[in-house]
Amino acid sequence: MKKKVFNHLRKLNPGEIQTTIMVALSVISISIVLCMGIVMYVRFSALIREDTLESTQKLMEQTGESLEDYLANMRQISEAAYYNVIKENDFSSQTETIEKGMNLLYEANKDSLRSIAIYDSTGKLMTAEPVVSQKNGLDVTRQDWFYMAMEEPENIHFSTPHIQNLFDDGTLRYYWVISTSRVVEFSDKADAYQGVLLVDMDYAGISRMMNQINNADNGYYYLCDSNGEIIYHPKQVQINNGIIKESSREAAGCKEGVYDETFEGEHRQLIVNTISYTGWKLVGVIPDSIFNHELLDIQQFIVMLALLTAMMLIVVSRIVSARISSPILKLNNSVLEYETGKESEIYIGGSLEIRHLGESIQESYKHNERLMKEIVREQNERRKSELEALQSQINPHFLYNTLDSIIWTIEGGRNDDASFMVSELAKLFRISLSKGHTIISVKDELQHARSYMNIQNARYKDAFDIRFDIEPELGSYCAVKLTLQPILENAINYGIHGNEDGQIQIIGRKKADKIIISIEDNGIGIPAEIREGILTNNNLVPKKGSGVGLVNVNNRIQILFGKEYGLLIESEPDEGTSVSVCLPAILYTEENRAILEQGYQLSKEAINLETNKGNEKDEEQ
Repeated sequence: MKKKVFNHLRKLNPGEIQTTIMVALSVISISIVLCMGIVMYVRFSALIREDTLESTQKLMEQTGESLEDYLANMRQISEAAYYNVIKENDFSSQTETIEKGMNLLYEANKDSLRSIAIYDSTGKLMTAEPVVSQKNGLDVTRQDWFYMAMEEPENIHFSTPHIQNLFDDGTLRYYWVISTSRVVEFSDKADAYQGVLLVDMDYAGISRMMNQINNADNGYYYLCDSNGEIIYHPKQVQINNGIIKESSREAAGCKEGVYDETFEGEHRQLIVNTISYTGWKLVGVIPDSIFNHELLDIQQFIVMLALLTAMMLIVVSRIVSARISSPILKLNNSVLEYETGKESEIYIGGSLEIRHLGESIQESYKHNERLMKEIVREQNERRKSELEALQSQINPHFLYNTLDSIIWTIEGGRNDDASFMVSELAKLFRISLSKGHTIISVKDELQHARSYMNIQNARYKDAFDIRFDIEPELGSYCAVKLTLQPILENAINYGIHGNEDGQIQIIGRKKADKIIISIEDNGIGIPAEIREGILTNNNLVPKKGSGVGLVNVNNRIQILFGKEYGLLIESEPDEGTSVSVCLPAILYTEENRAILEQGYQLSKEAINLETNKGNEKDEEQ
């Protein structure tokens, strides 16, 4: 550990520590300023949001009161027409009195009215003000205001805005109105009948009130009924033409209050007020962009404050870091001199902490060096012992079986076959011994696999096909000895044994910085319950032949190269098995072989250097 620290210290330039301290202090200070700025921004944002919502609610309350007064006036007109005119007079003998009373009501409220009319239960017009003729062929019983009144006779009903289409006043003009309707009882020749009283309110009155509040800059406001049907909207034309949409149905289902809403990807605030008598909803919509616009000045102020504070803190940090870093730089220089072999003392000075650090370095330097060397030696010995223990698991059964096969071949008079098997056996054991080396080239490992498969083919009388598909350049990389043979042996014994069309493929590819060699067979496959633990439990697969399980092969690779390498098993019952060997792409040289066998995990940097050198040679060639 100490050696790594000193190696890092060698790379430091004199100003790096000072810069690091200055940057650290600056980052901490600026972070505090940013946190304060964010807190201020959030607080101001909340205050502005609350103020905007409060002012909007007050405006909507005032508008709601005006609308309620307007609608209450319409209700009073309906009440007056019913109780003071219709119920007090008989249609058969007091028609003039009824018409006069309705005329007085109309004249007194004609600025906000378009018409007052009375229909009987069959839809026949009894009387109307102003006196105009009803259009021919008109069936009022089919209109919503008439149907709602007859359906719920105890209530006064308010319709959505529509064009007045009952009367023909000769001007060929059409007016937008909101109709109030209710069931009334009237007498005719001492008999009582039911009818409907219709009062058409001029929509322009409501439109004017809504236009006034929509001139404000804090969003927009609309009016809808209890079913979400739009009564007024500043963009009514676009909504009717389907250009834009509005969430009026959702707003109609809300109680009075403030709601968060995301509509068509835009986050906004909804303020909902209920209009008395009608169940209408006055809805205020405040998009987040309104708040953001109001916060622009605050954002600019906070940014300017943060920049000025940051500039001041950088200057202060530079002064403080210079005073702190000076003794550290002296300690660094003394360590560098000591590392270069000069007989110099480690600097001890500065603050108490730095003096203590210098003393600790001086006392522990040599001790740590001895400790690191001992650890490296012990690690190498342990890895060699583990590899030797795994290597020693190979037993001579294969040799005995092969020699028996050679004897039978000679006795059968097939001398050429016997000679071939002896030649392949010699190649196999030459590579198996490899002067005691654990690391060999991929080329030799593949030759070992070919010799093994040639012997097995001779023993089993060509009972299966073997095919090698290897990229040529793979032969120059490093491999772990006796990696492929156990996999091939398992493929023969447990995969394709007894299969008349048995096939085994060995496929080798280089992918990025890895070597992948896959052994694929078309055998019976491995059951899922065995496949899941086959690389962790050596007892799952019965031992035959060499007795080397896949756990052994996987452990040997991971001891040398680490957990990211090893075996990958893929198998489906009755479809076959694929076992992939994953190795690091390290060029095979004597230097690399020696480093790997000494301990790859402790020498990755050296391996990388040798690999880069090999790549440069390949490019030159």
